[in-house]
Amino acid sequence: MSRARVVEEPQRRGFTYGTLPGHPEAGEEGFLLEHLNDGRILFTITAFSRPASTLAKLGGPVTRATQTFMTQRYLRALDRLQETSGTAAVR
Repeated sequence: MSRARVVEEPQRRGFTYGTLPGHPEAGEEGFLLEHLNDGRILFTITAFSRPASTLAKLGGPVTRATQTFMTQRYLRALDRLQETSGTAAVR
């Protein structure tokens, strides 16, 4: 899974990338900003993965904790954006 994709459309911008060969996890993450017809901005993060190495398989709980930590970092960054713009809604 080493493919990457860029979205450049009039109402949507974003990118998706996959893990490189040899990475302990096999998966993808995608980030998409969409300007809705009513003026709102929708930001979608999509992520999935599975262990791709013996070490990652053995580290199950630690691996999940690391993924949760990264997701929380994304959400905190969005919260800061909402605080500065006053218009974003984080769900």
